[in-house]
Amino acid sequence: MNLEELLAFAGRNQIMSLAFVGLTVAIIATEIARLFRGYKPLRPAELTALINRENALVVDMSASGDFEKGHIAGSRNVAPSQFDPESKLIAAAKSLPVVLVCRNGQVSAGAAKRLKKAGFEQVYWLDGGVAAWQQADLPLVKGR
Repeated sequence: MNLEELLAFAGRNQIMSLAFVGLTVAIIATEIARLFRGYKPLRPAELTALINRENALVVDMSASGDFEKGHIAGSRNVAPSQFDPESKLIAAAKSLPVVLVCRNGQVSAGAAKRLKKAGFEQVYWLDGGVAAWQQADLPLVKGR
């Protein structure tokens, strides 16, 4: 296929061509925004290494009942409604790696954005949440 054939195809299929260009631009914009947002997703194995290597603070944003059913060892429970970057627990770790965790990764991603805006240097969130942790066959601790 040469350039002339490609241009002829685009001319015959204008809607499909515009859709392709629009999707391509959207994907590129999303990826560029992801690179510069300042907080990063972690996979379970990366979280384990960060905890062991840099003594990361793991903040679990699950509801109290879900936290008691199973959480990552050493994590601290903070309900989303009580999440505040200025709280004693979180503010003390401003220069340490802070990893936010929830059940599926959605709530923790939003909280990571708040921490970064509050001036935290190393902010992460567990992509896929506790569900991803379990799928990786990593252990959970029950109780408080």
